[in-house]
Amino acid sequence: MTDPKAFGVLFVCTGNICRSPSAEGILRAMARKRGLDRLLAIDSCGTYGYHVGEPPDERAIEAAGRRGYDLSGLQARKLESADFQEFDYILAMDGGHLEQLRHYQPADARAQVHMMMAFTPGSGSGQVADPYYGNDRGFEAMFDQLEVGCLALLDHLEERLQQDRPAGREQA
Repeated sequence: MTDPKAFGVLFVCTGNICRSPSAEGILRAMARKRGLDRLLAIDSCGTYGYHVGEPPDERAIEAAGRRGYDLSGLQARKLESADFQEFDYILAMDGGHLEQLRHYQPADARAQVHMMMAFTPGSGSGQVADPYYGNDRGFEAMFDQLEVGCLALLDHLEERLQQDRPAGREQA
């Protein structure tokens, strides 16, 4: 995370080529539309380093493009111990990721670890299905779910940012 004043969000999936970079792209676009992009540091990573340095899965890029999101320039990276100090929220795409994150989370971590869909009322299990081994419909369903989740998350973040703003002062 580059700006220590920014509120940091890190999305996590297995290889950082489908779900987490898609969530990153969606939240970046939504934050930009609301004028919050300067106040948020948004990133994604994987629990494993299978695809480090690679772009998102082509099917994710295509599904994102159909919805107006740009995933170009994103490259897979692996979760690092420093992430627990640099981000405020680390959001797992499924229960397996959540379990791994909680295992690696140090006692003095700055980051709160949650499921991606934790901020979405009625999200059920809170898991985002992995489309990797499926077809294009799985990627569309993933984007449907992530759009709802990112919108709820952004509402939550905007409320947090409002609470943190000193009374009587506007953000620059």
